[in-house]
Amino acid sequence: MLFRSDEQSTQKKILSVAKKEFLRNGFLNASLRNIAKNAGVTTGALYRYYTSKEDLFEALVSEPAEHVLHMFTDTVDDFEKLSGREQTKQMKETSTVCIMDMLDYIYDNYDSFKLLIQCSEGTSYGNFIHQMVEREVNSTYSYIEVLQSMGHKVEPINKDLCHIIASGMFTGLFETIVHDMKKQDAKIYVSQMRKFYTAGWSELLGVKFGE
Repeated sequence: MLFRSDEQSTQKKILSVAKKEFLRNGFLNASLRNIAKNAGVTTGALYRYYTSKEDLFEALVSEPAEHVLHMFTDTVDDFEKLSGREQTKQMKETSTVCIMDMLDYIYDNYDSFKLLIQCSEGTSYGNFIHQMVEREVNSTYSYIEVLQSMGHKVEPINKDLCHIIASGMFTGLFETIVHDMKKQDAKIYVSQMRKFYTAGWSELLGVKFGE
């Protein structure tokens, strides 16, 4: 039991030191040798816990990354099960609640998202935002098809434009982390940003959300 406790303590120390190293230098420039030294273990001992630098980075970000992705995709999946009329009626509230819930979670796991957004170049998490953007684009076109099936005329919207809008929204969400905003300031900023995008989509699609 004591051995297992020592192992857990060592692993916890490695993760703590690794987080500081990745935050300071980013994934590409982070040094496993520095991590091992500052954690008080040999490089060989470190490899017993984590097989590579990316494996170590993943240990720090995988759970929060998957959680926030599921928060978004689960909301979208449930939303797409609604009738077209209900989608239009609930669009504004659903998207706002989802984004604000995501923001709460992001701030509860601030360092992990700092790593994901600013330090993940060179890892599989470098496309983290892009995953949500692609799901948002697909959902937007699904909603357009629903509107058209209801007889609503929607002017053609270029898919590149749709991608740019979605990218701007999700990149904007995580700018709260890039600029180290206080949580209360971030909530005001995101709320205003949501109003901007909601009004824009209402104009483009020719619908009034909430009605």
